Order: sequence, then C-alpha cells, then structure tokens
Amino acid sequence: MKIRIDTDSCTGHGRCYAIAPELFDASDEDGYGIVLGDGVVSEIQVPFARQAAKNCPERAVVLEE
Repeated sequence: MKIRIDTDSCTGHGRCYAIAPELFDASDEDGYGIVLGDGVVSEIQVPFARQAAKNCPERAVVLEE
C-alpha cells in the first residue's frame, strides 16, 4: 500500500499526523500534512494509514492498494 495527500483537497486539519505521526508530518509552511518518505506503508502501519484516511474530513488522504 502507498499513501499520498491530495493537496488540492487538504485544508490542514492535522488529523492525519495526529493519528499516524510515523506516516505524516505537518512540515509545510502552511500547516498542511505531508507524507513522510516515499509513501510506502508497511503491513504494521496499514491500520494507522486506514484510520488517518477515514478521519480526514476532506478525504485528502488517499490509499493506493
């Protein structure tokens, strides 16, 4: 699985990095989430990636299976 953030949809709520700080960060200058690394999710991180996607109000966290 791979994750990405649809930057056109993200409004910076920060739920992704609050739920999965090992996958996301709030490093951009506007406070929007960014994916750490290359976006590849290990099997142990899959539940956190799914939870982050489920809790994004704008559905900006995209899971690519």
